[in-house]
Amino acid sequence: MKLTHLASAATLAIIAGSAASASECGELTMAEMNWASAELMANVDKIILEEGYGCDVELIPGATTTTFASMNEKGEPDVAGELWINAVRDLLVPAMEEGRLHSLVEGPITGLGEGWWVTEKFAADHPELNTVEKVLEHPELFPYAEDASKGAFMGCPAGWGCQLSNANLFRAFDMENKGWTLVDPGSAAGLDGAIAKAAERDEPWFGYYWAPTAIIGKYKLKMLDWETEWAGSENWDGCMVKPEQECLDPKPSSYTESEVHTVVTDRLVKEGGIAVEYLKSRVFPGEVMNEMLVYMNENQATGEDAAYHFLEAYPQIWEAWVSPEAAEGIKSEL
Repeated sequence: MKLTHLASAATLAIIAGSAASASECGELTMAEMNWASAELMANVDKIILEEGYGCDVELIPGATTTTFASMNEKGEPDVAGELWINAVRDLLVPAMEEGRLHSLVEGPITGLGEGWWVTEKFAADHPELNTVEKVLEHPELFPYAEDASKGAFMGCPAGWGCQLSNANLFRAFDMENKGWTLVDPGSAAGLDGAIAKAAERDEPWFGYYWAPTAIIGKYKLKMLDWETEWAGSENWDGCMVKPEQECLDPKPSSYTESEVHTVVTDRLVKEGGIAVEYLKSRVFPGEVMNEMLVYMNENQATGEDAAYHFLEAYPQIWEAWVSPEAAEGIKSEL
């Protein structure tokens, strides 16, 4: 179930009513999640709310499950800017139905998610092979280094959750009989290294990755569409994400959709005023976020450093999120 369907008339009325509340923002707490895009987002939000609207924002270190649990049980922090909800969906749905938490934005970053990707050059050279199913018919275009008669599909390192889902999709699409080999990259560094090597040598590469990430931004990989529809949660949650011995008959399926929301507490919705209005309006373009992650990686920039760089480099994006008066206040601090 998509969480947007859970927004009751009462919730919508509360959120809409926040615009009519006092413009003074007051104090709020915001999770600074422990991955780069979320660190950037939290720091951008903090600077904009403080310098543009006079809020007092405290950033609190966080992670998906621990931050959600704290928001659900204690009502703090007030904001989780980039909450990947698949890991907490079963608890988030009742929390929203009961009014403890609210989703202000579904998709605070565009183009995010997991899937199967090819290099930019392959996509340009073979525009007709723009879906997973079409690529699967051509293993010869991705020769495996150890056996050129096989096509190489790169999955996830052992121990990652995505190792299981990719291995089961490999079986579901009968890829071995179609001429493919499932390649284990060995580690995160091995996965990134294989992509970098292929991209820098203009060689084909086909495998699993996710966005937003620095590697996608740097090498501009292209995510393939799926012709096959998602086969449902019973197939995915009951089979695809489990070891092979617990998933004897995986059904062909598109990759499960990643849902990311900006989630806030009921207190903020009722009292946050302009902070709520701002958070509802800000969406980072995926390409820009990927570029920012490249910047953070190459410069070893903190979330705060990257936030100031973003505000200086992309005014055409963030100025659309704020009032002209707020924009002037923010620019004066850059």
